Amino acid sequence: MTERILGPVHPTPAATAALRPLFLGAVTFAAGSFLGDWQERNATRSLPHCVEQLDVAGALDNLRRVTGEVEAGRRNMWFADSDVYKTLEAAAWQLGRTPDDAELRAFLDTTAALVAKAQADDGYLNSYFAVDKPELRWKELHWSHELYCAGHLIQAAVAAARAGVGAQLVTVARRFADLIVERFSVVDDVDGHPEIETALVELYRVTGHRPYLDLAKRFLDLRGRGLLNGERFGPRYLQDHVPVREADEVAGHVVRQLYLLAGVVDVAVETRDDALLDSARRLWADAFGAKTYLTGAQGSRHRDEAFGDPYELPPDRAYGETCAAIASFQWNWRMLLATGEGKYADEMERVLYNAIAGSTAVDGTHFFYSNPLHLRTGHDGSHEDAPSQRLAWYSCACCPPNLARLVASLSGYVATTDHGGLQLHLYADGAVKTTVDGFDVHVVTRTRYPWDGRVEVSVTTDAALALSLRIPGWASEALIDGSPAEVRDGYAEVRRDWSAGATVTLDLPMPARIVRPHPRIDAVRGCVAVARGPLVHCVEQADLPAGVTLEDVRIDPAGPLDAGDPVALTARGRVEPPASDELYPAVADVAGEPVELHLIPYFRWGNREPGPMRVWLPVTAG
Repeated sequence: MTERILGPVHPTPAATAALRPLFLGAVTFAAGSFLGDWQERNATRSLPHCVEQLDVAGALDNLRRVTGEVEAGRRNMWFADSDVYKTLEAAAWQLGRTPDDAELRAFLDTTAALVAKAQADDGYLNSYFAVDKPELRWKELHWSHELYCAGHLIQAAVAAARAGVGAQLVTVARRFADLIVERFSVVDDVDGHPEIETALVELYRVTGHRPYLDLAKRFLDLRGRGLLNGERFGPRYLQDHVPVREADEVAGHVVRQLYLLAGVVDVAVETRDDALLDSARRLWADAFGAKTYLTGAQGSRHRDEAFGDPYELPPDRAYGETCAAIASFQWNWRMLLATGEGKYADEMERVLYNAIAGSTAVDGTHFFYSNPLHLRTGHDGSHEDAPSQRLAWYSCACCPPNLARLVASLSGYVATTDHGGLQLHLYADGAVKTTVDGFDVHVVTRTRYPWDGRVEVSVTTDAALALSLRIPGWASEALIDGSPAEVRDGYAEVRRDWSAGATVTLDLPMPARIVRPHPRIDAVRGCVAVARGPLVHCVEQADLPAGVTLEDVRIDPAGPLDAGDPVALTARGRVEPPASDELYPAVADVAGEPVELHLIPYFRWGNREPGPMRVWLPVTAG
């Protein structure tokens, strides 16, 4: 049963997608593997924590205010309904994997019943506007998040429909979606926070009801015509300054921009609109050519959670919102499905293992909202907008349930098929069971990735199968069964007689390496970073000798990098304290002392006591 559940993104047979995603249950992660442990921690810690916090923090009570069960005032953000819906989506995907989880099923069913009770007779559903501002329903679209919340409700319903749970939730979402189609098909309005577009496309994919797809396309075509009130941050913040098809740069609020582009790809492949897909390609080149951090994070401005100018990537002021990292992963997955080009899978890997993985503590119940690449000595981390450590929850709690829904469905992003082929994009210890051209295919993958670059892939099938293995862009070489791999569009294709079973070994050497920034990134000029395989590393104050301040440390980029420990690295450096207490002293030589630097994977920072951290390290003199 669970092997036949469709995942979060599943283009119809008529779509122009180059690759087809597998069923959610087709991929299983081995216990003890990196992704297997992460998904298990999500199921046993992160998701139950989110369920608990919906009650503790008041998001469920906001809906109970609509039904009359609670009389107290509203709590949290006006769009906190979306936290409920994202958690419901995570629960649905998890129930698709573990259908016997009675406690999680009870949460889904009782919350779906609450949502149904809060829904108006005409299908409208939004706790803030139902109770606090009923007279402004649909009248503050630039800021209301009404369609944003509706989009997350619809995505939860899509997950429920595909997992075969929460039938009441599906009914509620369709009633609301039908109301939205009825209203917005005849007025020139769009929402200030894109999300509804991709949700409507996926609902179309579930139901076959064409008006959902048509409205998603209409929202995209209307965007950029100045329909929204941009008085607070301007129209660029809302991606309302230029039509999507004419835009040549990503701009404004990062999550809004990336969710919009996910919808662009969804609509493009379903309507076979190559010109629309080309606009997504063009904007991808801008985003990843000049506006993405080494960790895959995006968004360099706290003020409006926005993209900065080209190469404006300050490490200490990086906003790098967790939801933006998740949105990047989702957009790149859609670009990968649409084109089959490995560069999109490369970005999925980079952001997954660094920015997304770093968002959650090892205990699974504390989270970062923003993800800087440098936490300074003396940083004031008392406010949740830029804390010095992960927090259990936020007043704007969009990120934790977003993480929960992604990780619950993570097995749906590992592999794809096309006519005659199976493609492995993310390497994980585990198994794949699927069909290619009507033939059963069984794949077992053995690897310690991302700690080790050896991947053994055993395949059994009677199909004339072309097995495509992604060769990451960071890999300086790649060997298949000991011979140099022939790489095309980021993949090495292997053809064998698989009928009796055969094993292919991919070796991706993972020496620690020095990474230098683009010379136009002024904020890290004169600095380098250290990476190994897909993992970016950092130095924490906790690993420095007593009395040494992180900002006084320099790394010797020509020195040895020891990767004897698969987790931690060591490098040679010096401690060069200021020669004077003057803020702007005359130039003076500083006699530094040698120091051994210990670097840990970026995603593991902040799991000890709060303290300074940095990814980009100044280099020693000479």
